[in-house]
Amino acid sequence: MSGETVPRGANPARGETVVTIDGQPRLLRPSFDALVRAEEELGPLLALVERAGDGQLRLAEIAGLFWYCLADPAGLTREQVGQAVLEQGLAQTAGPLRALLTEVLKGSG
Repeated sequence: MSGETVPRGANPARGETVVTIDGQPRLLRPSFDALVRAEEELGPLLALVERAGDGQLRLAEIAGLFWYCLADPAGLTREQVGQAVLEQGLAQTAGPLRALLTEVLKGSG
């Protein structure tokens, strides 16, 4: 995440970032478990990264990736995550999405 400011509460060494859902900052943590669960639903992560690079990533895929990477989803529904992505638009969600996809590509090592 060179050149970008690190969201408060996020640990860039772990690939963490923050997204706002219902007016509250929520930590996204791309742990192994979270990414495995996301991959089970969304398909291979490399293909997800390629679709993103081609501008072919769907709203449901972004919301799904965010949902699985939520460090603490307590009190949230997946629909709320999707609604937040829709309301904020791609410009605002691009930063957190980029951080997660970068972590998928580079890994934590």
